[in-house]
Amino acid sequence: MAGHEFSEPADRKQVADPLSDLQAAEEPRAACDPAFRHGVVVGFDGSTSSERALAYAIGMAIRSGSGLIIVHVANRLPTTVWAGCEPPVFVDVPDHRTEVLGLELACADYLSDVPWILVERGGDICHELEEVGREYSADAIVVGSTQGIVGRIFGSVAGRLARRAQRPVIVIP
Repeated sequence: MAGHEFSEPADRKQVADPLSDLQAAEEPRAACDPAFRHGVVVGFDGSTSSERALAYAIGMAIRSGSGLIIVHVANRLPTTVWAGCEPPVFVDVPDHRTEVLGLELACADYLSDVPWILVERGGDICHELEEVGREYSADAIVVGSTQGIVGRIFGSVAGRLARRAQRPVIVIP
């Protein structure tokens, strides 16, 4: 079973009464597919380390008999430079990589043994992986380790996620 979940655009307007909007704001966002509750969340961007993390997460999902929630987080860039008076505004950069990754994953033979979905998010990678994990009540989050000088200077996604996550984080070298 394969599928894709794409988040609604932020500028889409829906007509609803104010009471339902207030109730919706108070309730946590429910997972779209309950078949994937208590699944395994894996961060995936097509890099070598994320491919290793995906391979481990597939094995973990098969062994536990659960679904696999593959998450691709699109980049966000500041639209202004913070001058000290107003915080920067962030915008989602169009990221067609999710569509390409989805097609690659749909054609992959190694995903045929496990039910999976692809979730696209925009924002901070650590926050979004933890949020997806919370929405699906995931048993674990699997990520690849960051390689190179960028991870050493700014801190790795895996390290930040391991410090703040509310569920087990498995870092694959």
